[in-house]
Amino acid sequence: MAKLTIEDLKKIKEKVHSDTFLREGDRRVKVTVHMGTCGIAAGAREVMDTLMAEIGESGVSDVIVTTSGCMGLCSREPLVTVEVVNQEPIKYEHMNANKMRQVFKRHIIEGEVQSDFALAKGQEKVD
Repeated sequence: MAKLTIEDLKKIKEKVHSDTFLREGDRRVKVTVHMGTCGIAAGAREVMDTLMAEIGESGVSDVIVTTSGCMGLCSREPLVTVEVVNQEPIKYEHMNANKMRQVFKRHIIEGEVQSDFALAKGQEKVD
């Protein structure tokens, strides 16, 4: 196995810092990808990877990303909760990479809730 150089370690540090930066801090939007066993089995990891890629490509710095365990709604996984400051949280169901891209671009960036994918707004079910 090749030995790591100081430059290699610096690159690793920068990569880890950029990846974790999106999960910390006080921001405008908090996105939670629910990654319990059922969520992961349903595709939550792909949804998370897509979200992280969209954030990285767009260059936004006011969005934090978190994960949580199961919400108890296994039949609706993968689930994503979007919380915009001063607005009720929106829970999205049956997410996949394409839906995550749409939610990111239209809801997180432009402020338009994607009702077609929404399970609930705040504590109420979306009709």
